[in-house]
Amino acid sequence: MGAFSQFTMQSMDYLATLFVFMIGLAVVTCIVLFIIDISQTHDAVRRNYPVIGRFRYLFSTLGEFFRQYFFAMDREEMPFNRAEREWVYKSSEGVDNTVAFGSTRNLTPVGTPIFVNCPFPPLDEETGMAPPVVIGPHCPAPYEAQSIINISAMSFGALSVPAVKALSKGAKLANCWYNTGEGGLAPYHLSGGCDIVFQIGTAKYGVRDANGNLCEDKLREVAAHDEVKMFEIKLSQGAKPGKGGILPAEKVTKEIAEIRGIPAHKASISPNRHPEVDSVTDLIDMVVKVREVVGKPVGIKVVIGAYGWLEDLCREIKRRGPKCAPDFITIDAGDGGTGAAPMPLMDNVGLTLREALPMVIDILEREGLRDRIKVICSGKLITPAEVAWAYCAGTDFVSSARGFMFALGCIQSLKCNKNTCPTGITTHDRRLQRGLDPADKAVRVKNFVGKIRYGVGIIAHSCGVRDPRALKRYHVRIVQHDGRSVPLDQLYPPAKTRRKAA
Repeated sequence: MGAFSQFTMQSMDYLATLFVFMIGLAVVTCIVLFIIDISQTHDAVRRNYPVIGRFRYLFSTLGEFFRQYFFAMDREEMPFNRAEREWVYKSSEGVDNTVAFGSTRNLTPVGTPIFVNCPFPPLDEETGMAPPVVIGPHCPAPYEAQSIINISAMSFGALSVPAVKALSKGAKLANCWYNTGEGGLAPYHLSGGCDIVFQIGTAKYGVRDANGNLCEDKLREVAAHDEVKMFEIKLSQGAKPGKGGILPAEKVTKEIAEIRGIPAHKASISPNRHPEVDSVTDLIDMVVKVREVVGKPVGIKVVIGAYGWLEDLCREIKRRGPKCAPDFITIDAGDGGTGAAPMPLMDNVGLTLREALPMVIDILEREGLRDRIKVICSGKLITPAEVAWAYCAGTDFVSSARGFMFALGCIQSLKCNKNTCPTGITTHDRRLQRGLDPADKAVRVKNFVGKIRYGVGIIAHSCGVRDPRALKRYHVRIVQHDGRSVPLDQLYPPAKTRRKAA
């Protein structure tokens, strides 16, 4: 008993000494910070309120996390609210994602889509999968694609190794395609055996020569992979229309640099456009050239702002003949947002998909090229209702980037550009990547795709059609300022004339 008491007394003495040391260290730290703050002239708050003023920055940093978990309502947050994220989380986990006691969504705000249910919907046995769509029928190797939801462009570099592996394997399990983004073709893209869309960015990463020009030999090397089904020439992307891709220096590892063909550990900044493409004529020339080299479908990706150039493009295609047309157009929304981007561009440049998609469909129909040029759309489409709206508007395919990031476990910590992503998705820090198991996350990707297909199918069947690709504009109504809803086909009729934008 005496020995135990002696041990207890020694432990208490140790704790008391440690406590006194910590208090002393805290006091010394406060004194040092006080001297630093009152002496500096850069920050008025810290100079006027030494030490205490530093808490302002701490609270500002932690505020976004407290709002997300404790204060924001289910439908309040941006860019994606808790209800949307929870739907993706539950869907990717394969658990029940039904709701009880009514929706928390307010159906009165302007722009809200309301689908028009049919009194006599088809029976379950009368419904089926969306039929496949052939892209590039004039190519030696056309692509027959079926999936109504696919993985949008996210490059290796922006994403980590385990994230790319998970998406590749998940896309194979789900039978959808995976767009490489502009960072080149990495072995991790091919590791899962999925269908690949290779994106050619303005810097030509992965298919460039020493001077940054497009290299035909490297194009052929990429096209030689059976997994690569299509090539996409990126003109612009939703997060930063008019600005090239940005990969911070801390994310340009030696491996990424080798794949891209650039120096390691230096910021990777793409040109704001393809230097050789300065007109619709140049654009058609590039599409034709790439297609002749690769023998596979070639399309373009663009954010719609001005649209007069698109009308000019259609007229030039009709003058040359439909074989010269891009095999597809990917429309990205101005409210896109993966990766690093300047706030002025992310916030205020480029049309939203709600406006751009019907506009592009109408131009192609008016010019008689809708059947020749397939349409893919991307931009905040992560739930069945949003995807179903896109099919009502007339798209052929939907792709998503951030939806699949949520499926991988993204918690919207807004650290994509900092190399400090806590879930290991957008960081090259091996310690942080340990939490992302590609095998487990691949199943989550498959589950997410399955739930999207199921949910969009439910909406289509309720509207009285057998599959999502049969949805039309009259199947959805859009809430207006007076509180009433108007059919989408009345808001966006096939216009005969429309003022040409700059």
